Amino acid sequence: MVKENGDIEAMSFEDALAELEEIVKTLESGKGRLEESITSYERGALLKAHCETKLKEAQVRVEKIALGADGSVVAEPVDAD
Repeated sequence: MVKENGDIEAMSFEDALAELEEIVKTLESGKGRLEESITSYERGALLKAHCETKLKEAQVRVEKIALGADGSVVAEPVDAD
């Protein structure tokens, strides 16, 4: 059963990745009907893009972590741009 595409934005990285992995397994098996496979592929592309966005957001947050003069870890505020 294919879910609605609108729910992807609310998904965590882990949930989106798990669903994407399931889609890949199903497509690789070659057992689905053509129309269902196309729909699954489209959803998979959206899930992949969502995962990439989440990873980029995490990278920005990690890059904002800096060492203070005394060697302590300091988290700089992340711009909302």
